Amino acid sequence: MDPILALVGPTGTGKTALSLQLAERLNAEIVNCDSRQVYRYLDIGTAKPSAAERARVPHHCFDVVDPDEPFDCARYRELARAAIADIHARGRRVVLVGGSGLYLKVLRYGLAPAPPCDRALRRELEALEDAEPGALHARLRRLDPAAAARLHPHDRVRLIRALEVGELTGTPLSDWQGAHRFRTAEIHCRVIGLRLARDTLYARIDARCRQMIDDGLLDEVRALWQGGFGPELPVLRSIGYREIGAHLQGRCDLETAVAAMQRATRRLAKRQLTWFRADPTVEWKDTTGVRLEEID
Repeated sequence: MDPILALVGPTGTGKTALSLQLAERLNAEIVNCDSRQVYRYLDIGTAKPSAAERARVPHHCFDVVDPDEPFDCARYRELARAAIADIHARGRRVVLVGGSGLYLKVLRYGLAPAPPCDRALRRELEALEDAEPGALHARLRRLDPAAAARLHPHDRVRLIRALEVGELTGTPLSDWQGAHRFRTAEIHCRVIGLRLARDTLYARIDARCRQMIDDGLLDEVRALWQGGFGPELPVLRSIGYREIGAHLQGRCDLETAVAAMQRATRRLAKRQLTWFRADPTVEWKDTTGVRLEEID
C-alpha cells in the first residue's frame, strides 16, 4: 500500500484546497488531523471544509463529538486508525490534513505511557483556572518547565493533562515523553508541509477572520450557546469563539474582537510552524508554487 500522504503546516496556507485536489487525483479519501474540527457545530470558526467540499471527496474524523464531550489524542488516534484501515480495505489512499502536530505525532508514533485521567483532579484544576486565569500555566512551570515552555497558557486541556500526569506519578510529563521519544513509526507517512511568506500568510489570516464574520460566526456562537454549549467549555475558549464570545457578552466591540482574533490566529500559525519545523521528516513546499505531480 502506498504511504499515507499528510498535508500539514500553519493555518491559512491552503491545506484544505490542496487536499481536495490531491484526493481526487490519487483516488484517496481525506482524514482530519485538526483538533477542533472533530467537534460538531463548530464549522465557521474552525474553517471546517464546507458541505460542497466534503461532497467532492469522502471525509473522515470530522464532527465526531459534541462540544461538551471530552476528546483527546488517544481518542483521535483510535478513530483515525479505524478510518485509515477502512479506507485501505477498500483499496483507496489516505490524505491526512490539518495543523494539529500533536495529533499527527501520536498517530504516527503512538502514545507515551501515562496514567489514566483522574476526574476529581481535573475538576479541581478546572476550578482553579476559572478562579484565577493563568494559574494552570504558572503551576506547570513549577512542576514541569519543559512542558510549560511548549504549551500555550490558554491550552487548558493539555495544561490539565500535563499537571495530572506530573501530580499523579511524581514524574513530569516531559520525562514520560522523553523516555518514549516517539522513535518508531507505526504508520508510514509522507509528510508535506505547506508554507507561505510571512506577510502573505498574515494577510490571508486577517482576511479569513473577517470573512468568518461575514459568513456568520456571530450566529454560530449564539446558536452554540442556545444549544446548551456555553462559553465556559474549553473548546469555546479557543480562537475565534473566545473573542467573538467576549463581544457577544458586551465586553468589547466587534472591531476589537476581530483584531484580537486575528492576532491570536497569527500567533497560532507561528506556533504551528515552529512545531513542524522541528520535524525532520517534513518536506516543505511553498503553497503558491506547489505542483500536484510532485506529490504522490
